[in-house]
Amino acid sequence: MELLLEPLSHAFMVKALMISALVGGVCGLLSCFMTLKGWALMGDAVSHAVLPGVVVAYALGLPFSLGAFVFGVGSVAAIGFVKQKSRVKEDTVIGLVFTGFFALGLVLVSKTRSNIDLTHILFGNVLGISAGDVQQTSVISVLVLVLLLLFRRDLMLFCFDPTHARSIGINTGLLHYMLLGLLSLAAVAGLQTVGIILVVAMLVTPGATAYLLTDRFDRMTLLAVTSSVLSSVLGVFISYWTDSSTAGCIVLAQTAQFVLAFLLAPGQGVLRRLWSMDQPSSSSQS
Repeated sequence: MELLLEPLSHAFMVKALMISALVGGVCGLLSCFMTLKGWALMGDAVSHAVLPGVVVAYALGLPFSLGAFVFGVGSVAAIGFVKQKSRVKEDTVIGLVFTGFFALGLVLVSKTRSNIDLTHILFGNVLGISAGDVQQTSVISVLVLVLLLLFRRDLMLFCFDPTHARSIGINTGLLHYMLLGLLSLAAVAGLQTVGIILVVAMLVTPGATAYLLTDRFDRMTLLAVTSSVLSSVLGVFISYWTDSSTAGCIVLAQTAQFVLAFLLAPGQGVLRRLWSMDQPSSSSQS
């Protein structure tokens, strides 16, 4: 009990736990749609493309979240434009765009005189998050959560079967760009908790873990959100106990849950399947 209660005696830890849980829950819900849509690489692209936006926003005296969102959406627009105007495949275009944006961000950081700590941008700084950043992150997270819940059924059908969604009159183009916009917002929210590099894990791992555990989307969303929130809280505690990177602990906790699901999931677990294959032979020998 002392191990659990001691971190809660510090105001910065309570703040870090609340923000990590909120962002984790939102990213966990969004990750279900990303997993079904197969947009893991797109999440990686958007999360890396926001770096130059953060630097430009700092130089202009604007909120980091505004610059990050503009460049996140800009990267998506650039990917769509290059894909339509060339014969290069989408995964190649995504790789070109996000590495180009990320490299631009690194150059801007090196040339801009500021007190921006590149480590905090890349890997997050949830333990030292300011009151203003808490407010911005909370507003963005709530906005993403509300939109996902309002358009949940349409987005689910769009991710499962866009052709059928289009045939029954759903504006799939609008949903496509809405989902990309929400992805950009979620990447901005995750910027403060796990940073640019590791936010893709929060947008992919919870959904992938839940996908191994159930075939029903409602249960998948519940499991993904639970997994993500639990990993976020556990990661913050572990980072405090071990004096290590908070972002790394959060992502490692999510990865550990995925490994457990991969090995032990009732229907999809590797060890479970091996055990069920051995059962008939054992009974026949007896």
